[in-house]
Amino acid sequence: MTTFREDVEVDDAALIERSLNEPDVFAILFDRHAPLLHRYVTRRLGPSEAEDVVADTFLAAFQRRSDYDRGRSDARPWLYGIASNVIGKRRRTEKNLYRAYIRSGVHPAEIPGVQVEDGINTLAVNRPLAQALLKLKRADRDVLLLVAWAELNYREVADALAIPVGTVASRLNRARMQIRQALNQEERGE
Repeated sequence: MTTFREDVEVDDAALIERSLNEPDVFAILFDRHAPLLHRYVTRRLGPSEAEDVVADTFLAAFQRRSDYDRGRSDARPWLYGIASNVIGKRRRTEKNLYRAYIRSGVHPAEIPGVQVEDGINTLAVNRPLAQALLKLKRADRDVLLLVAWAELNYREVADALAIPVGTVASRLNRARMQIRQALNQEERGE
């Protein structure tokens, strides 16, 4: 078995390949990607759901690692795609989070005593934005938030959601337009 130092330089596809014979190696993939995935899920569902979603995401990834396209050196889009499916199953939780934020003005991640990564809410959610996000179709919201919060590019979002890049572009354009309209209406007091 190689040392951790060598594993840091190994791409995700090679780690996944190696994990087929050495399952413990998959933990390196977890260590690489879980913190940012956790941050993304916390933004979408709140801290109480994030641990479970990240765990479910990596469990599903581990179980399906033999199907991973080893031509893709970066597993982030694959992991975010799995996470998006897990989040989709908790759609009600996400909508309830936005509704609670709209009512209270406090994102659950800002509640005293709840530890959250630095800067998780910096411009992430405010009441008008929460209202606008709540009104988006799930598919449009997934694309928008994968670009905005997970910082995936169009190709990575397409890979994550198994949709064409053109569909990513059209959904993102539609979501941005709807968000812009909602925020402009809020600004004008409509």
